[in-house]
Parts: sequence; structure tokens; C-alpha cells
Amino acid sequence: MTLRADTPPATVDVRRFTTAQRWIHRTTAALMGLCVLTAACLYIPQLAEIVGRRALVVTLHQWSGLALPVPVLAGLASRAFRADLGRLNRFGPHDRTWLRAALRRDKRHAARPAAKFNAGQKLYAAWIAGATLVMLATGLMMWFTHLTPLLWRTSATFVHDWLALTIGIVLAGHIGMALADPESRRGMRTGKVSRAWADQEHPLWRP
Repeated sequence: MTLRADTPPATVDVRRFTTAQRWIHRTTAALMGLCVLTAACLYIPQLAEIVGRRALVVTLHQWSGLALPVPVLAGLASRAFRADLGRLNRFGPHDRTWLRAALRRDKRHAARPAAKFNAGQKLYAAWIAGATLVMLATGLMMWFTHLTPLLWRTSATFVHDWLALTIGIVLAGHIGMALADPESRRGMRTGKVSRAWADQEHPLWRP
């Protein structure tokens, strides 16, 4: 039995992300990590005592938070990045099927159809984008205290602190899932994944 000429072998790698997309992800991850680390040093007394230099930590936290949207905004110059944003922003019937299977804890690949991004990745992207904007807005209210009334600043502090805790938990889950999938990490590290992995995890994706 011979393979058809137009049928690519399963061992062939396919491109998942461009160099620009990978650098956008890395830069955003570094800035987010700096935000989380400095926030922990500001709010956990034991870490604050170890690190010291609170003024420097506050400055790093403020400027890393302010710079957080910059990689994504710069990435809009990339056609591939804009295309992926469009994919992340669209939900189809297969995404509802994926979510129902996830809620039932059905881990069969056939029960979780996905295109380039699955429904869980789409929900995470939407949530983290919205959370980042809220954190930026509330952080600016806390930074420039003369621009808003005291009630607004108090409310902003409450939202900022509790949302920061939620972001930390969600990011831990995101990192945990990435650690559990070496091929997915390879795709973000090198830009390529195996066709067998793509066919199994993202059967509706046509790279």
C-alpha cells in the first residue's frame, strides 16, 4: 500500500506560530510574571521583608503593568497575529461541544473537537485580556490619586487586589496545563508541532 502524493505523513511538523507571535507571547509572559512577582512582594509581608526596597518594587510593578498591553498592540502589525486574534474571538458549535465535554470531564479526543484553538484557550484569552484592561484602569486610579475621588480609589483598590489574586490562580492553571503538554510547549517555543498532535488535539485545524 502506498501513500497518496497529497497526503502528508503524520511525522511531518507543521507551523503553528510565527516568530513574531512567539515573541509577543514571551514578552507578555515576562511582563505579566514581573507584575505578579512584584505584587507578591508588596502584599506578602514575608516576601516584603526579604526583598526590601519597597519603592523600587512599586516602580517596577507600575511600569511593567503599564507596558503589559504594548506587545499585543505592537503585534497588530503582524498579519498572522491578527488572524489568530480573529480565531480566538470566534466561537462555533464545535466549541460548545468541547465545553460540554470538559464539564463532563470527558477526555476523549473525539468528544473535544477544536480548530487551531480549543474553547478553553478562547475563554482564557478573552478573560485574561479583559482582566488586564481592568487591572490597568484600576492601577492608574491608584497611581494618579489626584485624578479621581476617594470613593473611586477605594473601589479601585478593592477590585485591583482581588482580581490580582484571581489572575494569579488562573495563571497557575494555565502554566500547569502547559507543563502537562510538551508538544504544545514545543509549538510555542519553536513555532512547530507534529502533524499527529495537530490531528489529535485540533482536528478541525487546517494548517
